[in-house]
Amino acid sequence: MNVADKLTSMFSLEGKVVLITGAGGAIGSVLTKGMADAGASMVLADVNDAGMKAVEDSIIADGGQAISVHTDLMSLDSIKSCVQQAIDHFGKIDVLVNCAGINKREGCLIANEESFDKIIGINLKAVHFMSQEVAKHMVEAKSGSIINIASYNAVMMLGGCGIYGASKSGVAALTRAQAIEWAKYGIRSNAILPGHISTALTAPLWNDPYRSKFLLDRIAMARPGTPEDLLGMTILLASDASSYMSGMMYPVDGGCLAGGQPWDIC
Repeated sequence: MNVADKLTSMFSLEGKVVLITGAGGAIGSVLTKGMADAGASMVLADVNDAGMKAVEDSIIADGGQAISVHTDLMSLDSIKSCVQQAIDHFGKIDVLVNCAGINKREGCLIANEESFDKIIGINLKAVHFMSQEVAKHMVEAKSGSIINIASYNAVMMLGGCGIYGASKSGVAALTRAQAIEWAKYGIRSNAILPGHISTALTAPLWNDPYRSKFLLDRIAMARPGTPEDLLGMTILLASDASSYMSGMMYPVDGGCLAGGQPWDIC
């Protein structure tokens, strides 16, 4: 077996059906297209119909398989309908990627109930109920991989991100719970902890000289991450190459949690 064949046998997603939430977003669209390029059949879930359609069309144009399902993650009925449509179309779900997430930067003294309920609702409550609904089918199949997109804010905090950090800390705890409760059914659950990722939504932050320097000083690699930087870990956790990995948090943060950039010691 040559190198290409060996790598394909380990990391290929051919034959797998992946459901991903937030598929029309900046990060979700990159992960969706990347997993499709690795051979997966994709179920795109989002409220962003235009974003999903663009990704779906791109996958199909490249010869892949994909469907888009309008999904309101604040609605349990919508979550159940999304999962059922995936099963009706493809017959199974091998991998769930809980990628959808929101944030509103507000200090703990001013954050209101509306912000709290929406951030916790999308970032944590929806992860639980989407995972629960998908896991019912994975239990029957005695196999499955759940990938929860958490954040480095699950273990390290920035001011103004208290509710967001709480939601992502909850995702980390939920990931561990899923891993230990569902291992007997052949289901693995892991979380990816992105660091500071550059997208259109975070452009004002990176374009601000003071704030960007504050962040870059705390990143060992001295650059923001990109959505593409998250793809390798996602494919690893979705593939059979990670068959003995479960219940863990995997930072993809350019060395931020390691301690950032050191003093000049050379």
